[in-house]
Amino acid sequence: MENSSVAMASSAADPMNTLTDEEKNNGWKLLFDGKTTNGWRGAYKDAFPEKGWVVEEGTLSILASDGSESASYGDIVTEEEFDNFELSFEFKLTEGANSGVKYYVVEQQPKPKGSAFGLEYQVLDDDKHPDAKMGSNGNRTVGSLYDLIPAKDKQVNPIGEWNQARIVSQGNKVEHWLNGKKVVEYERGSQAFRDLVAKSKYAAPEYNANGRFGEASKGHILLQDHGNKVSYRNLKIRALPKA
Repeated sequence: MENSSVAMASSAADPMNTLTDEEKNNGWKLLFDGKTTNGWRGAYKDAFPEKGWVVEEGTLSILASDGSESASYGDIVTEEEFDNFELSFEFKLTEGANSGVKYYVVEQQPKPKGSAFGLEYQVLDDDKHPDAKMGSNGNRTVGSLYDLIPAKDKQVNPIGEWNQARIVSQGNKVEHWLNGKKVVEYERGSQAFRDLVAKSKYAAPEYNANGRFGEASKGHILLQDHGNKVSYRNLKIRALPKA
C-alpha cells in the first residue's frame, strides 16, 4: 500500500470537489460534489438530516450544538457500502472541536446510544478538547484509530486551516495518513488488533453483539456529529483489489 495512488489536497489553483483525468482513470469517484448532499443520508435514517449539516462554499459542515455525541443533528453515512478502498478527504477544525470519520460502519439493531459502531479516524482539536487526554497513550488524538492506536509522528495544521487525510484499507491491512505522512497502520482481525479491542471501550458486549468489533466485511463511511463545528471537503474514494 505504500505506493498507492494518492489523492492529495487541492492547491489554490485546483477546483475543489472535482476529479482530475488521472484520478478518474485510477478509479476515484467523489463522495461529495461540493453542492449537494447526494449519496448521503442520516445514520439509521432514510433521508438526510433536515438541519445541522450545511453545504456552503464547497464544504460540508456540521454546525455547533451542545458538544454531545450524535445527539443533536445526528451522524451522516454514505448510502453505499465499501470493503477494499482508499478514502481521501480534507477536514478543518474550529477551536475545541471534535468529530470523526468512521469506516466499516454497520447500523446494527437495536440502535446503540450515541454514534453507529465502526472504526474511527479521529478528527479533534488535541490542544483544546478533553478527549485528547483520555483513552490510552494518546489513542484519542487527531489521526488516531480512536481508542485503539495513537497516531505517530504527525504534523497537524493550525485550527482553521485544512488538513488532508487518507484511509487505505486493503485485505485486512489498514493505514491512516495525515498531511502526507502515514501515522497509523494495523491489521484488522489480527491477534494484536483483538488484544487492543479487549483493552478498549469496544470490549463491551454491545460492540460485539453482531460479530467482533471492527471486523465487518464491508460498511458505510460515516461523518460524526459531536456537537462542534467541523468542515469537510474533497471527499473521494476508490475501490481497491483484494490483497
